[in-house]
Amino acid sequence: MNHLYILLTILFTVYGQIVIKWQVQIAGAFPPDNIQKVQYIIKLLLNPWVVSSFVCAFLASVSWMAAMTKLPLSYAYPFMSFSFILVVLLSAFFFKESITINKSLGLAFIVLGIIIGSKG
Repeated sequence: MNHLYILLTILFTVYGQIVIKWQVQIAGAFPPDNIQKVQYIIKLLLNPWVVSSFVCAFLASVSWMAAMTKLPLSYAYPFMSFSFILVVLLSAFFFKESITINKSLGLAFIVLGIIIGSKG
């Protein structure tokens, strides 16, 4: 159950990142005019999808607090790196972002770090 809290933290965090990117793409470029910038931000803040990403950020925090009652921070925190991996993979899938050799190597190092870090 302890690791479920970490998994929930990761999933809620990744959901929020993907949804915000999706909704910002739909909203279009950030306007140059200050008044339009404020309107743009307000429109996004009232967007139900963006609100759901904020709710998930809150739920990620609650899940993380639960994880912290059960696991040492030095053990649990490296697992948060899985969020980087999932965001890169999902951005390639949903937004057609490229996964370069350098990104792949970086992801491999993250996985290696998680493996080494979780051993003690």
